[in-house]
Parts: sequence; C-alpha cells; structure tokens
Amino acid sequence: MSVILKPKTATAEEIAVQLTEAIHAHRLQPGAKLREDEVGDVFQVSRTIVRQALHSLQHKGLVTILRNKGAFVAKPTLKEAREVFEARSLIEPAMARAAALRATAQDVAFLEAHMQAEQDALDREEVGEALRLSGDFHVQIARIADHTLIETLLGQLVARSALIIALYWRRRSALSDKASHMGLVNAFRDADADGAEEIMKGHLLDLLMQLDLRDSPSGPVSLKEALKK
Repeated sequence: MSVILKPKTATAEEIAVQLTEAIHAHRLQPGAKLREDEVGDVFQVSRTIVRQALHSLQHKGLVTILRNKGAFVAKPTLKEAREVFEARSLIEPAMARAAALRATAQDVAFLEAHMQAEQDALDREEVGEALRLSGDFHVQIARIADHTLIETLLGQLVARSALIIALYWRRRSALSDKASHMGLVNAFRDADADGAEEIMKGHLLDLLMQLDLRDSPSGPVSLKEALKK
C-alpha cells in the first residue's frame, strides 16, 4: 500500500521570516498593504496562519494592523526614527561597558563568528539577513552584559531600527559597520570598558548620520515579486 505524502506547507514563522527579509531588502516598502488573501495565495496557507505571521511581525514592530483596514508594513516617521536611535544611544554604551567587564573567550569567539556570518550575507547580497545579523550583534552584547530586561527591550528597538535603516539608508555602509563591530570585539577581548563604551557611542552616531531622513519612494513591486516567488 503506497503512502501519499502531502506537500509541506509554510508555517507562520517561515512566512514571517520571508516577509521580514523582503521588508529589510527594500522589496516591500514601508506603508505597503499586506492582504491576507494575497499572502495566503503566495504561500498556499490559510488565513489563520497568515494572521499568526502578521501578528508576529506586529509584535516586532515591522507591521501595523489597523482595525477594518488590514495589515501594512510599518512606516516609521522621522520623529520615531530619531527617538529610536536616541533611546539606543542612552542604553547601548552602558551595555557595551558592562559586556567588556563580563565577556569570556567564548563570548568573543561567538561575536567573531557572528560578524563573519554578517559579512557572508552581504557578500551574497542578502541585505535583509545582513541587517538582521547586524542588529542581533547588538542584542548579543546585552546578553553578554547579563541584562535580561534590557536585552528584551533592545531586541524591540533593534527590530525597529532595521526597518528605519531599510527605509532611510543612503549608503551601503549603513547596512554594516565592520570596523566598529571589530573594535567592540577587541575591547571585549581586552576587558576595555572605557573603549567599548566610546566605540559604541561613535558607532550609533555614525549610523544615524548615514541615514537620509526624508520620505522614501513608493515601491511598485507586487507581493509575489517582493518575495521572489
């Protein structure tokens, strides 16, 4: 008796990952509507699974869901963009200082491997993945500093920052700052708390300066094209 295997359908998590990649890579522009039926057709899943994926992205700050209007790719305002980076500038230098005093050799090796993965993603032109890894590098610093509450808060700020960078970056260098990340890793290796704090301050300021805080053009691509289906 033969067994008929059903084709594997996408999970809500997998859909969320692909939508995130499309948003970060500029293929889905901020403000773009994400119609449940269209997303369901692209991934061949029910609206229930689509809603789970969209609510997951809403929790991360990447999607805005409006009652009776639907889901849209979040569109941070210029004011919000500045506020997000202001909040990060208040939090992260202290996290870098604390991490420098706590980092182990294993932590340093982990961050070095993380940086290499980020560079590999850039080399493959996977902009969304590179942005995700670059942001997660900062979250990992909070983990090394052993500040669980701030690690959670920073994760939300970093997710929002990735969307802001995807919307407002004007130079490719805004996607990754290998020199600053390497400087931080070296400071952690040397337990240089003062150096780590100053590098983080400069890194966040440089990142903000590389953003073009003006309105972005609308994107003409369809959801299917954005997801490269």
